[in-house]
Amino acid sequence: MQYSPKHNRYQQMKYNRCGNSGLMLPALSLGLWHNFGDVDDYAHFRETIWAAFDNGVTHFDLANNYGPPPGSAERNFGQILKQDLASHRDELIVSTKAGYLMWDGPYGEWGSRKYLIASLNQSLKRIGVDYVDIFYSHRYDPNTPLEETMGALDFAVKQGKALYVGISNYPARETQMAAEILRNMGTPCLIHQPRYSMLDRWVEPELLNILEQEGIGCIAFSPLAQGLLTNRYLKGIPMDSRAAKPHGFLKEENITPNTLEKIKGLNGIAEEREQSLAQMAIAWLLKDERVTSVLVGASSKEQLLDSLQSLKNLNFSDDELRSIERILNK
Repeated sequence: MQYSPKHNRYQQMKYNRCGNSGLMLPALSLGLWHNFGDVDDYAHFRETIWAAFDNGVTHFDLANNYGPPPGSAERNFGQILKQDLASHRDELIVSTKAGYLMWDGPYGEWGSRKYLIASLNQSLKRIGVDYVDIFYSHRYDPNTPLEETMGALDFAVKQGKALYVGISNYPARETQMAAEILRNMGTPCLIHQPRYSMLDRWVEPELLNILEQEGIGCIAFSPLAQGLLTNRYLKGIPMDSRAAKPHGFLKEENITPNTLEKIKGLNGIAEEREQSLAQMAIAWLLKDERVTSVLVGASSKEQLLDSLQSLKNLNFSDDELRSIERILNK
């Protein structure tokens, strides 16, 4: 099937400047962490990527180990890029990362120069591009000097294999140190990708302020707390949900009665706003100007289109914000 992008694809999307850079990112970006591996249906997720680009989603976020199996999400995205979007490459932001386990042996994970550069070279081959727009250190490595890890990111830019660099899952203090090292090298840190949602607010005490001070953008992943901030759990734990499966990050024991009570309370506010709980959870993150973009996953075109509806109502009244805080602090 031949794909032809919609001509009005940029009219509905909101774009935000990423930190102090000249780069604009869509308010919603598409993450390929799940649903784009070899275990998934190619025609199905190809349609999702079409729907994303048709609606102004220009940023597609990958990592070396996304799949399963590891590497397959990059390879599959690369095939779609070649088949459908090759003539639109300069309209896209393609990012990838290295930090988690990718291959056996002592050079297959963490933050050494050896691993990061080798992984980036492999990623470029799988995606089928000469460069990525953003290359991330996927996690802080306490056993490698930060100068070495940041030096590898700087080297990737100076080699022309990445236009910008970022970090993901870094604590606040290490973020500030990394930013200073990169700035002194002449390759500013563009963006930080932390886990952030209504139910997981670890970034708020320190990290968001540091990002603002350093002129670094923020792109939040897991905005729906692995599906908790959806209508899936309003009546308990469905048999086919992530929490009911033996593998994955969301465990049944994490879904306490208190958590379920919070979800139901938040859903009530969402209904009053004429939004789904998921849409409100995304909008709640974007209310903060320090958040450049929210990274959404999508198991279908329909799910992606539903997430995009969140952009129609990003404003919260003071009463709504107070009610949300009361529920979250119970």
